[in-house]
Amino acid sequence: MDNSRNTIIGFVLIFGILIGYYFLTSPSKEELQEQRRKQDSMMMVQRQKDSVAQAFQAERLANEVQQSIRDSVTVFDAPGSDVNISILQDRFGAFAMSAKGENKLYFIENDLVKIGISTLGGKVVYTELKNFKTWDGLPLILTDSDTNKFGFSFFANNRTINTNDFYFQPEWVNGYNAGSDTVKVSGDQEAQFAMRLYTSSDSVYRKDQYIEYLFTLKGNNYMLGFDVKFHNMDKTVDAARGYVDFEWSSDLRKQEKHVDQFNGSTIYYKLHEDKVEYLSETKDEEESLRDQIKWLSFKEQFFSSVLIADNYFVDPIMRVSTAASPSSDRYLRSTYLKVGVPFTGASDETVGMSLYFGPNKYSTLRKYKLDLERQIPLGWSFFLMQWINRFAVLPVFNFLGSFGWNYGIVILVLTILLKTVLFPIAYKTYLSSAKMRLLKPEIDEIGLKFPKKEDAMKKQQATMAMYKKAGVNPMSGCIPVLLQMPILIAMFRFFPASIELRQQAFLWADDLSSYDSIMSLPFTIPFYGDHVSLFTLLMTISTIIYTYMNNQMMGSSSQQLPGMKTMMYLMPIMFLGVFNNYSSGLSYYYLLVNLITFAQMYIFQLFVDEDKLHKKIQENKLKPVKVSGFQKRLEDMAKQRGYNPGKKK
Repeated sequence: MDNSRNTIIGFVLIFGILIGYYFLTSPSKEELQEQRRKQDSMMMVQRQKDSVAQAFQAERLANEVQQSIRDSVTVFDAPGSDVNISILQDRFGAFAMSAKGENKLYFIENDLVKIGISTLGGKVVYTELKNFKTWDGLPLILTDSDTNKFGFSFFANNRTINTNDFYFQPEWVNGYNAGSDTVKVSGDQEAQFAMRLYTSSDSVYRKDQYIEYLFTLKGNNYMLGFDVKFHNMDKTVDAARGYVDFEWSSDLRKQEKHVDQFNGSTIYYKLHEDKVEYLSETKDEEESLRDQIKWLSFKEQFFSSVLIADNYFVDPIMRVSTAASPSSDRYLRSTYLKVGVPFTGASDETVGMSLYFGPNKYSTLRKYKLDLERQIPLGWSFFLMQWINRFAVLPVFNFLGSFGWNYGIVILVLTILLKTVLFPIAYKTYLSSAKMRLLKPEIDEIGLKFPKKEDAMKKQQATMAMYKKAGVNPMSGCIPVLLQMPILIAMFRFFPASIELRQQAFLWADDLSSYDSIMSLPFTIPFYGDHVSLFTLLMTISTIIYTYMNNQMMGSSSQQLPGMKTMMYLMPIMFLGVFNNYSSGLSYYYLLVNLITFAQMYIFQLFVDEDKLHKKIQENKLKPVKVSGFQKRLEDMAKQRGYNPGKKK
């Protein structure tokens, strides 16, 4: 008992030292201002570098496109010649004039996102989230022009047309920022920018016949309106199938320090007026459906790019894969989708869609009322787990975060609140363990009375009879533990998926959403990694100590199940390999749970009089054993059939 008490006091002191260390090493207001000033300076330099890089990237892309056009028309005469136009007309029909042009980038941006749109294909080729950075401080770019394909394919006058191959022309709607390369909007404002793919006749553009991509962006919103208008295209675009194909492919970029093995990158999709599904997060997979789809998402751990239909898409084909030899160290995964967009062939037809480029934040996604928040793994497959996260943990977590506290303190307060709520259950568990421990000598006597293996059933019956006579239920200690399990599992899903913890530092951890490393190893240990996570190490040590203390309190159970006892010590060591590369916020939470449990056990030892408890158990033995109504009915039925439970045959 004294050793357990000393151990508990030691861990409470360690916990106090950690918290004291945090407050003592926290920078002053002046130091914080100086840090912000340095960060702002570094950010300005980085943005200048990024601007130059973007300029080079755009120039390189334009050169590649121009070279590809030159390669495809090597037999042509000088541009604009009759031979050149005739060959283009033969290949592209009504879209011949749009097969040549200048690749140029235009930007539409608001307070949250900057979106680049290319004249080649009229497609989105660049998306940057302004309020986020990658794990190493670079601008967070979701869409990369080098890997992005985005456009329609259809039949037109017996030719296969793909809009990615043609040059669109910019249109500034309502004259907003007319002629500018960048359309900016802020606050409650709304801006529209269009790209038009014109048909042609006799080497002249037909301004009354075009396909238009209309992009609409509000000042403080991640959602980009994407309306596609087919104007006077009824005699050009074939509508026999009832839809036109839309294809989108992109290589997802690595934004985080470590890839979460339980919350990986993949494609999520929502069946029309039905549930949300997803492809494999770890394996290559392709799926084709004969169904209607509301939206499809290229989902990363904390960010998503989503294509949403105003009505629905049809017959989707989706594919996720990982390249064996990626061309960039930023490469994460390859995604591809192809959907049918309903098209009737009317003379003036508009297809309404939207694009979401933004964070996987529960409150942000939920406000769109499209079930986009189901991309966040909160335990949707188990109703109790998702209820705990949605209606208990998330509201409290966001409420505590609104005070501007460090998220390490937020997790601490959240843990204390949860343990306070679970305090009666913990007390019930401790009380049951204490009773079992007090009955251990009598259990040992029963074991000596029935030493043979063939008497195992008699030994079990005698043990249960003794429990019943003493008024002790051996399962009463297990049930409270089972009641706590959904919360522990819910936290396992919540912390790694919480974008609020992303890049939030606490103590030695620089990012609570990723692992904390206090030492990098010169080699990789199988099933462990190439670094040492201190929070995970402390969690493992505290769990082993808790297991030891719990076994000391449980009495005879450890003797009856020696294999289980060994497994209980091995489990924390096995989890050490898993959690070493997992969210440090989660390991920190489990460490806090153990430390607070030690404190609770110390309090229970102070206030639970075991001598008095033992006396009460002995008094219970003298009382007649109560028979439950169910057991009484069984005995009555047995007597009616001529069987007397009190006699042996």
